[in-house]
Amino acid sequence: MKARVTASAAYTVADIDRRLYGSFLEHLGRAVYTGIYEPGHPLADDQGMRQDVIDLVRSLDTPICRYPGGNFVSAYNWEDGIGPKEGRPKRLDLAWHTTESNQVGIHEFADWAEKAGTEMMLAVNLGSRGLDAARAFVEYVNHPGGSYWSDLRAKNGRRDPWNCRLWCLGNEMDGPWQIGHKSAAEYGHLANETAKALRGFDPTLELVVCGSSHSNMPSYPQWEATVLEATYDQIDYISLHMYFENYEKNTAEFLALPEKLDRYIGTVSGIIDYVKAKSRSKRDVKISFDEWNVWYHERKQDAERMKTWGWPEAPRLLEDIYNFEDVLQVGCIINTFIRRSDVVRIACIAQLVNVIAPIMTEPGGEAWRQTIYWPFMLASKNGRGTALQLAVEVPTYSAAAADRVPWLDIAGVHDANAGTLTFFAVNRHGSEAMEADLSLEGFAAKSVEHTIIRHDDLEARNTRDAPETVVPARGNGAVLGGKGLTLTLPPYSYSMVRVAL
Repeated sequence: MKARVTASAAYTVADIDRRLYGSFLEHLGRAVYTGIYEPGHPLADDQGMRQDVIDLVRSLDTPICRYPGGNFVSAYNWEDGIGPKEGRPKRLDLAWHTTESNQVGIHEFADWAEKAGTEMMLAVNLGSRGLDAARAFVEYVNHPGGSYWSDLRAKNGRRDPWNCRLWCLGNEMDGPWQIGHKSAAEYGHLANETAKALRGFDPTLELVVCGSSHSNMPSYPQWEATVLEATYDQIDYISLHMYFENYEKNTAEFLALPEKLDRYIGTVSGIIDYVKAKSRSKRDVKISFDEWNVWYHERKQDAERMKTWGWPEAPRLLEDIYNFEDVLQVGCIINTFIRRSDVVRIACIAQLVNVIAPIMTEPGGEAWRQTIYWPFMLASKNGRGTALQLAVEVPTYSAAAADRVPWLDIAGVHDANAGTLTFFAVNRHGSEAMEADLSLEGFAAKSVEHTIIRHDDLEARNTRDAPETVVPARGNGAVLGGKGLTLTLPPYSYSMVRVAL
């Protein structure tokens, strides 16, 4: 197959917010306990944090980490996680039917985030609690001193505030599964009043309001319209979530799902514009896509397992072991965010360690990179700068998600500071190589490097015993010539092509 791609210095989408490559940690399964925190592990530091995991997170270069949930936050008392550890209560977590020890709370997470080179994105409980608990939490985290909550923070060992800027007003409040689920009108009113209170404390905070949990929700997209009409002048982002499944083992249909993601973003972007016009506002609200990933490998089995256990602490739960096919999907998802970076300013892969995650650990043992670690890392490290509006001519195929799915999925980024152009390309075709003529207009290329992730087996996985089954390698499919370059992309492959200017 052949394709034509044009990248022009004159046609751009937006400067990419570095938080597009954010992450997420929830008190769920082994994400926290034996994930980032395991006192007694040979590589644990003096606070019980696993240094091997910290090193892997730092290598991802993920600028923010959303915490502590997720469904967990909707019945979470943040005060349970402060003060001496021996005095912290154990609680039953209704979201995941487990017991929470509260040995990790805001102090421990904040210290870990600093070590891991990431900033906090904190969520408040608007399910079982509300405005007052949210106000107290923000004061505890951000006030310098001289008030009850800030002085309690100092008493608990942290004199200086953490100054967290980004706050989520609840989680998936449209979902009937959520503790404290509300209608759009109920949630919109509560979120608006909470936002007003937090802005009374600090008008410069960035606030995220809940959008739809996914685009198949019965309340979508009316939920967005109702909530935004109630909150528009108080908030900065609306949150969207989407997970990608392939229960039917149909790769072409699976890899077409990012077209549905693109429509989801486009629809909500249109609703934002509608509410902005209706409210006569000058304020710009953007999208925080703060939960996304492939999630289906263990989902149904674990839903049944949860019905049979008691209230275990940190059980193995939702530990999907990703394959090479998932590399292609993650690449297409991130490409979609880059192409929509004018409206999607924040995105968080869900989650970071053990639970549907790029990083896996064994208690007392090793930590390793899952297959999806690699496309996320390549994009996070090299996808900073300005997103390019590419002109792409390529054959398409029909799928349930869309009528015209391009066989080549590609995004481009210009980093003026580094003097580079970077293209991320996925060949969705399973049997044909893609030959693409990539024209560069307004750019003078000096050299090119090709990095490729490919495996003959779509089911190939990285495991504890074989952690490097699927890894990036140097490719030879990018050649400079004329006014651009020629790309040869093997069937079912993920490529990063980096051009020095």
